[in-house]
Amino acid sequence: MNDKTGLHIKEDEKHILLDHAYDGIQELNNPLPSWWKLTFYLGIIFGIIYIILYLVMGAPSLRDEFKKEWTVIESIQEKFKKEHGAFDEVKFLAILKDDGVKKGQIVFETNCVPCHKEKGIGDIGPNLTDEYWINSKGTPATNFPVVFNGVPDKGMPTWSQTLSNDEIYQAVAYVQTLHNTHQPGGKAPQGNKVEDEVKQ
Repeated sequence: MNDKTGLHIKEDEKHILLDHAYDGIQELNNPLPSWWKLTFYLGIIFGIIYIILYLVMGAPSLRDEFKKEWTVIESIQEKFKKEHGAFDEVKFLAILKDDGVKKGQIVFETNCVPCHKEKGIGDIGPNLTDEYWINSKGTPATNFPVVFNGVPDKGMPTWSQTLSNDEIYQAVAYVQTLHNTHQPGGKAPQGNKVEDEVKQ
């Protein structure tokens, strides 16, 4: 026991007792844990290596690595578009025989109604029931790539990222049945008038 302060000091702590007091309070010079000091030193070493690599030697930044990875992703997407993005009339006819229009109506109502409304009368997206078309000629062969690739600058999503190829063919099959039906309440014509080129 310390006679001056009345503090209980263990025998093995006397050597770390600091020789000063504040308001009767004395301190022990307890060293920091080894793991803490190790972490601190490793942080300093990491910082030095980081500065050398990225500020002195010019190692690729996160932005550079992102661009590199994005280039790979784009090449994969382009390959996918080449392999699956071309219209296949044989497949389209097979889809038609397999209740394609009925299944396409479900796909359309699930995904396309928010922009084209029920029965394709148009809202944000164009009216699909008249003879005017913006990005295609109203045929299955010209409608398929519009749905597959989308028209991002006009707000049309790239549906190949969400729907399967079969679902896209089915949606196109259903859209063909809407052409020239002139549903009441339809949006005003947009795009170019296309004569009866549509094959159902």
